[in-house]
Amino acid sequence: MNRNKFYLKISAALLLLSVFVFSACKKYDTAFVESPDQRINAAVKKYQSALTSSPAGWNATIKTGTGGIYHYHFRFSDSNRVKMYSDFNQSTAGTVGESSYRLKALQTPSLLFDTYSYLHLLSDPDGNVNGGIDGLGLASDFEFSLDSLAADSILLTGRAHGTKLTLIKATQQEFDAWQNGRWATTLAFENINKILNYFRRLNINGTNYEVRINPVTRMLLFTWVDANGNTRQFITSYYYSATGVVFVTPFNTGTQTINGLEIVSWDSGNSTLNVKVNGVAATIAGATKPLKVDVSAPQRWWQTAASAGGYWISLDGFHVNGVDDAFGLKTIPNYYFVVYWPDYNTGSNDLFAPVFINAAGNGLELLYGAAPKAQFTSDGRAVFTNLGFYGPYPTTGPARQSLNQLLLPQGYYFIQTGAGTYDMVSSTDAKAWISLQLVQ
Repeated sequence: MNRNKFYLKISAALLLLSVFVFSACKKYDTAFVESPDQRINAAVKKYQSALTSSPAGWNATIKTGTGGIYHYHFRFSDSNRVKMYSDFNQSTAGTVGESSYRLKALQTPSLLFDTYSYLHLLSDPDGNVNGGIDGLGLASDFEFSLDSLAADSILLTGRAHGTKLTLIKATQQEFDAWQNGRWATTLAFENINKILNYFRRLNINGTNYEVRINPVTRMLLFTWVDANGNTRQFITSYYYSATGVVFVTPFNTGTQTINGLEIVSWDSGNSTLNVKVNGVAATIAGATKPLKVDVSAPQRWWQTAASAGGYWISLDGFHVNGVDDAFGLKTIPNYYFVVYWPDYNTGSNDLFAPVFINAAGNGLELLYGAAPKAQFTSDGRAVFTNLGFYGPYPTTGPARQSLNQLLLPQGYYFIQTGAGTYDMVSSTDAKAWISLQLVQ
């Protein structure tokens, strides 16, 4: 091959390549007439139009990182204001809240609730606001990427925790259920925790059930005694509807299936919750003792720690008449927890005392304590008597009041709540108790 033919072939190849590149560019340009910014801004306008186009607003469902299912109702305006209701609590279910929102073009179209609102209650980092973890709340979001838009629904994902938020166009009837207080009546269910007794009881077709709820995780526990005298339990997560509490897992009692409870009213004078179970009226009310006393629980509680060389602690101390830390142990400077130490003085006495963080902040110290001894009754109670003191035990204040409560003459029932946890419940009226965790 001569040199001219060689260069001719190279030139032809380069020309062919340039034509290909030019053609590819032409195809690219015709496929995307608008720039990426133009396309995302157009999507934002489309979502804006959708959000404000529903006359009765939007029903919203959100599941937090802690597992709770919450419902909201939103009405968005063109002036970037949003009015909302929420089943976070009875107040937010019955009183409309208003805040601002923005639709913004970030990597994707995004919906930002940019001033504090009912939605922020779920993610508030103060655990006292929502019962969640300090610094995290319920691991929920208030800024969302907009995933998809359909004729009557919008799907969103939280930008921080990946919380899923679903919006469904509301009917006027659904909107009215918020406005007329029907949702607020449903949220009266959480007044069950205003019943001062540790035991809350519901009778269904002649069978008594103890009912416990955790309003943070929205879990519900039924405990009952079957025909053979055995204690049985059923647990389910729950969420609210406009008429009542819906069980995620239906409760088969053996004679009927219960999908939830219709909430009728809260009777504050008698501290009872009026409900309907499959259309039949019933009440949830306080009780003073377990359905079946676990007679071996007190001795088992004591021996578990004694055998392991461990002890029991409580951060909150005694709950009395509806008040956590009823005696104010947490107001004592450097208080950390209260301890009950079985067999502290081997074969002689136990230890009951507040434990403190030391002055250096790098350890714990015991400044004083009481020397109780536990006795166990045949009917399943532990009764404590005090044999003396370690150090100058206070004669007044939170530590003394806590000790006086421990020494209640009638003693305590013990409810095992986990492998290393017990609740110690006053046998007089079940209105005082302390939750204890094993340390070993």
